[in-house]
Amino acid sequence: MSAEEPELDEDVDEEELRYFVRIGQTDLDGTKSVERSLTDMNGIGKRAARIIAEKAGVDRQALFGALDDEDIEAVVEKVEGYADEVPEWLTNHQNDFYSGETTHEIGNDLQMQRRADVNRMQMIDSYKGVRHKRGQKVRGQRTKSTGRTEGTIGVNVEAIKEEQAEEAAAEEDEGGEE
Repeated sequence: MSAEEPELDEDVDEEELRYFVRIGQTDLDGTKSVERSLTDMNGIGKRAARIIAEKAGVDRQALFGALDDEDIEAVVEKVEGYADEVPEWLTNHQNDFYSGETTHEIGNDLQMQRRADVNRMQMIDSYKGVRHKRGQKVRGQRTKSTGRTEGTIGVNVEAIKEEQAEEAAAEEDEGGEE
């Protein structure tokens, strides 16, 4: 067995194993456990993956590709209806600006929603929007000593050592020619 192939349990038949399980627009790895495979989706972390597996009635340590169709469908349903199953504070998009609804975005929808939120903040020139426009830190972090994007500030010790080594080599060559 090569180092790239994952180890499979003896009780799992390789012919029945699905190597990819599709949820929404994301292909998940079927050779990983249910919990670990779900965390590969944008918008689902470890806690959300554990809750989804528990609500779907699936062992979170089982291989995702080895589950039967009914279990996979149960997991897909729980992923799509996650916001309805959990309290509001466990969702990733609370109190939408336009509708006021609380949703849990996953996959590409999460990226599009974040981009739209940042664009709205930039258009109305809110404090956070201005910080986004300038490429500065948005959430109150320090900027005096971290997050610098320009070139090196201060002394470059490696460059000084290289220059000294070149000067020493040049002096030795001059001494050898005389």
